[in-house]
Amino acid sequence: MTNQEILQIAMRQSAIDLNCRIDDFLMEENVIAYSKKNKDARVYLELPFACNLVSYGNNIVASVEPALEKVVRQYIKYYDVAHCFETPNMHVLNDALQEKGLRICFMAEYFLPDVEQLKELPCSYELRVLTAEDFKDLYLPQWSNALCEVRREKDVLGVGAYDRGELIGLAGCSADCETMWQIGIDVLPAYRRQGVACALTSRLAREILNRGKVPFYCAAWCNVKSVRNAIKSGFRPAWVEMTAKSAEFVQKMNQRL
Repeated sequence: MTNQEILQIAMRQSAIDLNCRIDDFLMEENVIAYSKKNKDARVYLELPFACNLVSYGNNIVASVEPALEKVVRQYIKYYDVAHCFETPNMHVLNDALQEKGLRICFMAEYFLPDVEQLKELPCSYELRVLTAEDFKDLYLPQWSNALCEVRREKDVLGVGAYDRGELIGLAGCSADCETMWQIGIDVLPAYRRQGVACALTSRLAREILNRGKVPFYCAAWCNVKSVRNAIKSGFRPAWVEMTAKSAEFVQKMNQRL
């Protein structure tokens, strides 16, 4: 696949997730779409959205419930695209959403591989390609980013790093939709800052591409270590998302953390 083909696949999936057209992400003006459920959406999305803003850099596509159209339309019309995803402007939207029992919850940046930069990186430890059968005893706290216990059936492929037979790092991917597999990564503390994470991530990305799927990587803006790993592994920023959830949902997440 070329970089352009990979981007087109990602935009096509985003169009499914947001209930819009793929061309909407390339327009100069912002777009409002009404959210609805779709069996082909990424499995971890809870649809329909109350409010979800997505930008591939050109504009904003907002997937909303009809009752929020006016509020969101005014917000994305008034502020520049980049500023809509950051403070202080974000508080304007959050204040309006709070009146309706909602709050800004998730903010994330998504990365796609640059096939011209993606290559297997060196590692001091043995690397092994793993399949779902190999994961059955690995649903442990130390591998919670690489594997997802609540959706075990979606964990399809991984690469492990081994020190004398002991697993010390794991990159896993979940088949979140038909065309795209999401990468997660964990490395034991004693083995960090040795290039293990990027070696695992880059190797897994190539394994995914070899299977005809698009690897993607997600990180919070503030997670500098994760973003650095994405860049060093051959990934580049592709799109951003900001999602509102109920105030009760946000409160429960804060209590859990």
